[in-house]
Amino acid sequence: MTYRGPYKVRVEEKERPAIEHPNDAIVRVTLAAICGSDLHLYHGLMPDTRIGHTFGHEFIGVVDEVGSSVQNLKVGDRVMVPFNIFCGSCWYCARGLYSNCHNVNPNATAVGGIYGYSHTTGGYDGGQSQFVRVPFADVGPATIPDWMSDEDAVLLTDAVPTGYFGAQLGDIVEGDVVVVFGAGPVGLVAARSAWLMGAGRVIVVDHLDYRLEKARTWAHAETFNFTEYGDIVLEMKKQTDFLGADVAIDAVGAEADGNFLQHVTTSKLKLQGGSPVALNWAIDSVRKGATISVVGAYGPLFSAVKFGDAMNKGLTLQMNQCPVKRQWPRLFEHVRNGYIKPSELVTHRIPLDDIAEGYHIFSAKLDDCIKPLVVPSAA
Repeated sequence: MTYRGPYKVRVEEKERPAIEHPNDAIVRVTLAAICGSDLHLYHGLMPDTRIGHTFGHEFIGVVDEVGSSVQNLKVGDRVMVPFNIFCGSCWYCARGLYSNCHNVNPNATAVGGIYGYSHTTGGYDGGQSQFVRVPFADVGPATIPDWMSDEDAVLLTDAVPTGYFGAQLGDIVEGDVVVVFGAGPVGLVAARSAWLMGAGRVIVVDHLDYRLEKARTWAHAETFNFTEYGDIVLEMKKQTDFLGADVAIDAVGAEADGNFLQHVTTSKLKLQGGSPVALNWAIDSVRKGATISVVGAYGPLFSAVKFGDAMNKGLTLQMNQCPVKRQWPRLFEHVRNGYIKPSELVTHRIPLDDIAEGYHIFSAKLDDCIKPLVVPSAA
């Protein structure tokens, strides 16, 4: 898959990636996915997304080749690869902040390394392809347990850990009212995870009825379609005895609908790093002293966030790109025990050759698409 400009992707033959460092591995991709944050790239919202770049930060595969110093992987291993590229030894990695690794991105003061996510995050080609180069192969990938299916494993490379991390950042205590903005895969997992962390009530806000239905049946949440209310913030206050929620999770990020002016200045004019509608709703919907968790992706530019309101309400804002590998031990147990079945979120399986159509379906919210997987023909 190669990027040809906003709303334009196509399949091209590229050079097979090669070992560039003794600690690299080459992985033959067996399954990848399209993520909601890939749409930010597709729509031209991420700076320095270059023509010819291959997207895809959610993928699994089989090790095809290893560099001379790789010790933990061997050819033929079935592996899952976290979306973070990290060295495992810098100041941040030593503290488990793998998404903030300081050694894998020339722009490291702003963000760590991410597969297939523009040159802002290091310029690494991603996994919507037949083969991918995996740097630091001894610290990032993990062999997939025999009991885990491919479709569960691929969602554990980003969507599921990020949703779980979103609930984790909320510091949920027993009985809390948790409001999740966004019913995409990350929001759905955040809502389901909130129950695992002791929430007493979980509410999901979105504007697509098929996603809200999934929030009811899969995440067991109360749901609100914000288009049906004159002021969704006021409705959230009414639902919480006019105090506000204890925790809000922004699982939407840069392309939030709900405010035409914000959407235009973001998506069309590129004047902001993301429409702050969902984040501002979160700030306004919670009680004083509440916690807001942000795992929706935003670009590095300015966004018109209601920071003064957050300050005056004494809110705690917690946010980051998810350090995926830190979540795996706990999530593996949740999947094995049946608390979360990631593959239940999958709605579409798209051949790599048809990926342009896949992006169109996902971007335009056609055919009740929640999570599309990409199947490379080499698999």
